[in-house]
Amino acid sequence: MTERTRTIAVVTAGLSQPSSTRMLADRLAEATSARLTEKGIPTEVRIFELRDVALDVMNNMLTGFPSPKLDAVIEAVTGADGLIAVTPIFTTSASGLFKSFFDVIDNRSLTDMPTVIAATAGTARHSLALDYAIRPMFTYLHAVVATTAVFAAAEDWGSGADTVKTLPDRIDRAAGELAALIAASDRSRLRARPVHDRRILQPDRWLPALDLTRSLREWGNARTHRSPR
Repeated sequence: MTERTRTIAVVTAGLSQPSSTRMLADRLAEATSARLTEKGIPTEVRIFELRDVALDVMNNMLTGFPSPKLDAVIEAVTGADGLIAVTPIFTTSASGLFKSFFDVIDNRSLTDMPTVIAATAGTARHSLALDYAIRPMFTYLHAVVATTAVFAAAEDWGSGADTVKTLPDRIDRAAGELAALIAASDRSRLRARPVHDRRILQPDRWLPALDLTRSLREWGNARTHRSPR
C-alpha cells in the first residue's frame, strides 16, 4: 500500500532576509523530510515566513477577523501533519510576531500536532527561553512537542561549529523525533474526513461528531420534558 504524503508546515519568524532563523528552519525541514523518506513516507514541506503576514496578524489582533491571506496560512499550518516552529529570541522570549500568530489561531487547532520548537539568538544565554517560554505555549495549545528543542546562537554558524557538530547533532536528533511522531500520527487524515464522519478535536481526546450530536440532542430532549418548577 502506498504511503500517503505527509505535509510539514514550517513557521519561521525571522525579520530579515536572509536570516539565521530561516536557515535553522530550512535545516530542520530538510533533516525531517530525509528521515521520513528513509521510512518510505513521501513528504511535502510548506514554509511560511511570518514577516509576509505581519500586518495581517496585527489586524486580526485588533479586529478579530483574519484576512484571506492570513486565513490561508492558518488553514495550511493547522491542517499539516507536523509543525516546525522557529523564532528569534527577543528580551528573553519569543518574538512578538511569533507569539501573536499563535495567539490568533484557535487554541484547539493544534491539538495532537507533532511539533518541533527551535530558536535563534545572539548568545547561548537565551537558550532556556525554549523551555520556559515557548514549550509551555505549545503545551497549552495541546501540541505534541518533541523532547529535543533546537537552539542556535551566532557562534553555532561559525567554522568551529562544523568541527564540534553540536548544532547538526541537535538538528538530527530533533528531526528524528519529529519524523517518528509524524509517522505514527493520523491527525491530518482525521481532519480531512467528511463532515458527517469527522472527529472533533478535544484537549484530551478525539470525540466522534455523531456522538457529540447525539449527546446534545439527548440533553435538549431532557430539557424539553423537564417538569416545570
